[in-house]
Amino acid sequence: MFELTTIVDFEAAHCLRNYPGKCSRLHGHNWQVEVTVCGTKLNELGLLIDFRDLKAAVQEILGQLDHYYLNELPAFQEINPSAENIAKYLYDELTAAPACNGLHLKSIKVWESPRSAVTYFPEA
Repeated sequence: MFELTTIVDFEAAHCLRNYPGKCSRLHGHNWQVEVTVCGTKLNELGLLIDFRDLKAAVQEILGQLDHYYLNELPAFQEINPSAENIAKYLYDELTAAPACNGLHLKSIKVWESPRSAVTYFPEA
């Protein structure tokens, strides 16, 4: 089994509705996203997937979040744009991406600060 991880960044603002503290106010983060895929079959070049292709697929999805106020986006109108919900959103979007066809998307880790991260992976 091979496991491949790429890391991509984006910047965005959000607030957590009904949060009992500072995070209820508008603020921003320099988010970091780690995407891990795994599989057993390598292509003719000996690659699980080209890092460039995986990164491009992730960046295409993150382009819909980068430099936006996340609360205003359709995906986060009804739910808080928490790190947890962002990780799940990215997982769902990337699962449908053609670049990931044939790969197992193992996990998405979203860092909202250098010391705070959440990892999403589906239940077995």
